[in-house]
Amino acid sequence: MAPKTKRRCIADALEDLEPEHLEKFRHQLLDRKGESRVRRAMVKDKNYMDLADVLVSTFTEDGAVKVTEELLKEIGCLGAAKDLVEDVSAQSAKPGSGSTDADVKDMSAQSASAHSGSCDGDGDEHFVDKHQLELINRVGNVAPILDYLLIKKVIQQEMYDEIRKLPTTQKMMREIFSRCLKAGKACKDIFYESLEKNERFLIDDLKNKK
Repeated sequence: MAPKTKRRCIADALEDLEPEHLEKFRHQLLDRKGESRVRRAMVKDKNYMDLADVLVSTFTEDGAVKVTEELLKEIGCLGAAKDLVEDVSAQSAKPGSGSTDADVKDMSAQSASAHSGSCDGDGDEHFVDKHQLELINRVGNVAPILDYLLIKKVIQQEMYDEIRKLPTTQKMMREIFSRCLKAGKACKDIFYESLEKNERFLIDDLKNKK
């Protein structure tokens, strides 16, 4: 039997969602920031197969898998996100899939990284701690990062308002590090997730640095 396409894997993951979770998925997809945006008319009243088509046509197959996993986590469907990655990896490992062992290992590594809290190998130092100085100096879009920290309850409204009043992004970032991330690894993980969403090229650049 031929392996399923990534489009089919995405459709299967969405088919398993409860109706209210599928609706939340649609809203998150519409609210998603980035270069590729989905218009409301493209997803309104669409079923899981149509949504899979929209995702693949907008983000390509590989990108659609990553976006779907990301949005499933955001709406709290962590099991569905994990199952999707495992399904794609399993299909890629089948003969005739056209994927190499390296592709499968890369997919698994990405999933593990998302669950591990993004710690670097050096003594399990957290990514945001290791690159604190560069993040303070190079992050350019702090507003959506603060929004995400507020939504995830890392910060309260009062602290959010205080930080937003600061005159420069560098001062905002220093406040995030000094006041918002003291509660521990869970807060740093959420901060890192927001950085990946809003400063993807910067994060990729820092990851490649030795």
